[in-house]
Amino acid sequence: MAESSRSQVFRDGLLEGKVCVVSGAGSGLGRETALEMARLGATVVGCGRRAEPLAETAALAAELPGAFEGESLDIREEQAVDAFFDALLERHGRLDVLVNNAGGQFLAPAEAISPKGFRTVIELNVTGTWLMSHAAATKAFMPAGGGKILSVTLSPHNGMPGMVHSGAARAAVENMMRTLAIEWARFGITTCAVAAGQFATETFLTKYPQQVVEQLEHSIPIGRAGQPEEVAWLLAYLASPAGDFYSGTTITLDGGRDNWVGPWPPEQIAGEGGSVVAEERRRSRRGA
Repeated sequence: MAESSRSQVFRDGLLEGKVCVVSGAGSGLGRETALEMARLGATVVGCGRRAEPLAETAALAAELPGAFEGESLDIREEQAVDAFFDALLERHGRLDVLVNNAGGQFLAPAEAISPKGFRTVIELNVTGTWLMSHAAATKAFMPAGGGKILSVTLSPHNGMPGMVHSGAARAAVENMMRTLAIEWARFGITTCAVAAGQFATETFLTKYPQQVVEQLEHSIPIGRAGQPEEVAWLLAYLASPAGDFYSGTTITLDGGRDNWVGPWPPEQIAGEGGSVVAEERRRSRRGA
């Protein structure tokens, strides 16, 4: 087996025998999560609105120990979501983990966001997550006596200028996971949110304003952007038996960005002692 087909952090076969759904599996965090779960032996059913990116993920997964199936799906459409899970259960007879990763937003000042634009973001991030979670729970998890719902949200939590629609939507999803963790515990269902900070995905690097991209690392206390596989590792951990007791919580993965903007001490107030730190920071960035 090629080294690239093995996980960098988990033992082989960790998720063998499990069936996992990953929405938004055609790119970014969703693709990395689907590939990591397939490396660990899971059968991964990835969905997304466009078939071509899913086919690319399938090609990358072709030599992995597990399996990947890609299906086009608009998670905002109730009948389509129901049909998706019905077909999955007919093929595989079970579902163990749902990863709600699909989402979307656009960068805009609040006053420029139209009612239609706001509704679009809410429908995708909140309604879509609800429809997927409800269908997975009622069709698969409740009859089987258990399952896991993992929903990817966003950090920081202290306000995201330019993304008021997405901030509102992701806060709703986090509260949804907290509430469902209580209500559905009697069915053996656990739910968690994973709040992802700034990650160096292709979408971020190519679709966001260049100034935002260039300043990214300076806004994170540990001094770098996250890598997509780091979210995949956390989700794989939660999907494994090690994650069985996690429920009703939000795990923030953002290099400390939720607590502070940028490095400490800031260079402008560092003083004599801080100047040494600042100089070392500059040297490390230059590779000196």
